[in-house]
Amino acid sequence: MDINAKLKELESVNRENGNKVFTMYLNTDPADPDQQGGEWKIHFKNGMRNFESYLKEGDNKEELNNFQAVKKKVDRFIKENEQQQQKGIIVFATADEEVWYAEIVQIRLENEFYWQETPELDQLRKLKESYPKTGIILVQQNQIKIIDSYLNQIEDTFSYELDVETDTWRVMQGPRKGTSGTTGLGSTNMQTDKFEARYEVNQHRWYKEVASKIDKQAKDRNWKKIYVVGENGASNVLTDQMNKPVDEIIQKNMLDHEESKVMHEVLG
Repeated sequence: MDINAKLKELESVNRENGNKVFTMYLNTDPADPDQQGGEWKIHFKNGMRNFESYLKEGDNKEELNNFQAVKKKVDRFIKENEQQQQKGIIVFATADEEVWYAEIVQIRLENEFYWQETPELDQLRKLKESYPKTGIILVQQNQIKIIDSYLNQIEDTFSYELDVETDTWRVMQGPRKGTSGTTGLGSTNMQTDKFEARYEVNQHRWYKEVASKIDKQAKDRNWKKIYVVGENGASNVLTDQMNKPVDEIIQKNMLDHEESKVMHEVLG
């Protein structure tokens, strides 16, 4: 989701008469203590029922019919995507479908329901500020993995691995496989010692080369925040070689951890 484009589009919406805009922010986070029994289903049911009861009392058949049409579509979306639930659901909708936006997000939301002339955008604006385009850089000697994230979800993952024979970094697209350590150098103590000696001598030069590649990724992908994660020496040396400012260095080796665990550790 391009949240900037979506906000701009929704800010221009203003509906009169009975064809109003429905807004929903629904907390479905299974890790939330208040959601252990799937209580989000009850919150959703009660929220929709309250609007329906209010509109029935108002005796505005056109507006009631419009709301019921929206309710039917939102019901269908939730049932079709129930197995893919994450932490929250955001919906903006009108009966004539001029406005229809429904998104499952990996962000905990506050339960809010609105039926009014304009969409309620405060939570969406807060998400924009709290979860911007972010680059997470995992570094371990001759291996670097990049997690490109937006709105607390992974957009892309790729790696750089150093070919120590040619002193060049190769891009490895997709999830990184293999073992940690000195890839391509074998497993004997002699080979490891040889690499460690080369690493001590060449790490600044090696990281300077790959840092320029990472700076370009940061610019092209429009990262607003950058985190470098790795053991003390490697993370600090790489950060020093980068031109882009780094928001935080996390001195922990997480290169071989699952991306979801890394995201949770870094972004919470």
